[in-house]
Amino acid sequence: MSTTSRTSITASPLQTMAAVVAAVFLLVGVAGFVPGLTTNVDDLEFAGHKSSAELLGVFQVSILHNIVHLLFGIAGLVMARTWSGARAFLIGGGAIYALLFVYGLVVDHKSDANFVPLNDADNWLHLVLAIGMLAIGLALGNRRTTDVGGRRTTTTT
Repeated sequence: MSTTSRTSITASPLQTMAAVVAAVFLLVGVAGFVPGLTTNVDDLEFAGHKSSAELLGVFQVSILHNIVHLLFGIAGLVMARTWSGARAFLIGGGAIYALLFVYGLVVDHKSDANFVPLNDADNWLHLVLAIGMLAIGLALGNRRTTDVGGRRTTTTT
């Protein structure tokens, strides 16, 4: 009789949370193109601060901004398939959003350097995302749960 070890995207709480966060990024990326969810969708620019489109009438978006959310979500779902990938997505993604928060504070929102584009609402959301992703990745990333041959084991790293 052979036993097979299978890991699913929900094999651990860390992987589940990474998949949930990734799915939210996918939803946000799609929502950025949907009239009604995004105001001034007809004025959606590819990139730059001149896009007057706003997700939920608050968060300034562009085509590039939406594509970045979609790619981040896809990467997160792929990475959530393994425990180490899920941890890297949450901690690495949290670090990226912390840097993006700082970038949003120092860049002039009317300059060409604001290519994503970012506004004050985006900046605060990036801070919340950074704290949330880092907290989840660090809190759940120190315990690894595996399922081998029907037996669940947990190790602390």
